[in-house]
Amino acid sequence: MHTVVVLALPDTIAFDLATPIETLGRVPGYRVEVCAATGVVDAGPMRIAVRHGLEALATADTIVVPGRGADAPADPATLDALRAAAAAGTRITSICVGAFTLAEAGLLDGRRATTHWAAAAEFRRRYPRVDLDPDVLYVDSGQFVTSAGATAGVDMCLHLVRRDHGAAAAAHASRLAVAPLHRDGGQAQYIARPAAPPDDAGLGPVLAWLERHAHRDLSLAEIAAHAGLSVRTLNRRFHEETGSSPMRWLAAARVRRAQELLETTGHGVERIAHLAGFVSPTNFRAQFKRATGVTPQAYRTTFR
Repeated sequence: MHTVVVLALPDTIAFDLATPIETLGRVPGYRVEVCAATGVVDAGPMRIAVRHGLEALATADTIVVPGRGADAPADPATLDALRAAAAAGTRITSICVGAFTLAEAGLLDGRRATTHWAAAAEFRRRYPRVDLDPDVLYVDSGQFVTSAGATAGVDMCLHLVRRDHGAAAAAHASRLAVAPLHRDGGQAQYIARPAAPPDDAGLGPVLAWLERHAHRDLSLAEIAAHAGLSVRTLNRRFHEETGSSPMRWLAAARVRRAQELLETTGHGVERIAHLAGFVSPTNFRAQFKRATGVTPQAYRTTFR
């Protein structure tokens, strides 16, 4: 029996806490327990009574650390218990901003990891020695497995089932969770859309024009001419107002359009490539895979 211990931290995120309990707890071969430094833990509007203390971490085969809303550092006893479990070879995983706790304990230094995309900048500021990849659903580096926010925790748990018990057990767990059987860990959390200024301010009108004309074979010079700017000034304004370049913005707009077509139509790859503005189906597949981490067909299978 493989013992999974979920660590309930103060102000734990209830969704993250429940994910391993409901996903792994229904798979034969796992025993799931919850522990905390105190007997009662706040979870948003709820208070959760916990049966086990931190000593349960020493008996775990896998530890799951959910995210938490509190910004205060984890208590030293919790961090020491995680370090001791890591030194004993226990597999330690995190969901969402639970990666902050693993990093605070020093367990992710020099390792690749992920967390919720919205917390990536703060994570990098606090833990520069971690090789953070905020563009993926989960990262499995062997002993340590980290995942992004919300449903990416389900993806990670299904990955653990597949790793521990094989594809058939993972398929059964996914049916019970009514979740996609397999979203690869390398799939993007979302498609980055640089923040656009209001339509009537700054580059707003230019960005709106690009969205409408993304299917065209636009050059940088043509975009600059439409904006009434030099190419140099256009590039500078784009970086100042969006954090991106004109052509990167255009490429992202085309990928977003392709996503919509994959989700809402039955068009083949060649037609979608044409409608979204890609020069060829080959170019479309390459750019889509680079942006999302999956092929157009895999994206359609998951989201349509």
